[in-house]
Amino acid sequence: MIRALVFDFDGLLVDTEVPIFRAWQRIYRDHGQELPLDRWLTIIGTASGPFDPVIDLAEKTGAKLDEKELKALEVLYYQEATALQQLLPGVIDYLVAARQLGLKTAVASSSTRTWVMDHLNRFGIGGHFDAIVCREDVKRTKPHPDLYLTALQRLDVSPSEAIAFEDSSNGVQAAKAAGLFCVAVPNPLTADLDLSEADLRLLSLDAMPLRDVIKEASPVRKRRAR
Repeated sequence: MIRALVFDFDGLLVDTEVPIFRAWQRIYRDHGQELPLDRWLTIIGTASGPFDPVIDLAEKTGAKLDEKELKALEVLYYQEATALQQLLPGVIDYLVAARQLGLKTAVASSSTRTWVMDHLNRFGIGGHFDAIVCREDVKRTKPHPDLYLTALQRLDVSPSEAIAFEDSSNGVQAAKAAGLFCVAVPNPLTADLDLSEADLRLLSLDAMPLRDVIKEASPVRKRRAR
């Protein structure tokens, strides 16, 4: 019996990943360089990826760069790109349906709590979640299972009683390592990543009603795409 839903945040509830990538593309181009997409994809969904854009850009330019200045530009360019940002399709429908069905809900994100809460509060959905687990709450972020295991503990449910929703390979690996049924919902930046470990793949949350997703997870059926 499914009793809970655990959502990734970046790229799943809000399209933060594409704007951040575009912001760093702009920063690279300000310095006469190009940002390699394949290396950027390695850090999506995790706080411990092998790629650091500040270090990489410094190596490419051979210059000593001011990290605080680059981070300030990232914030500025991100804000410009997201001035009219909205929640991704289906998010509100799923949160409302979860409440109607009496399901517990949580966020499990490798991002900082400040980042996640700022966005949740901006869109007025922070109150929809029974638990919000971020990088500060665990020793290891995705692809390790710690974020999901902590979320399950706070929701007081077992892995077999929860469904995870993810958009990245790091996230899918984390959810499966924690023992959850996992639904992959990639965004344009993550659509070509290896999400084959997921139990179900959707083009967006509004591609399948929550009730039908729950049926797919109870019992677990063959993986398929929608």
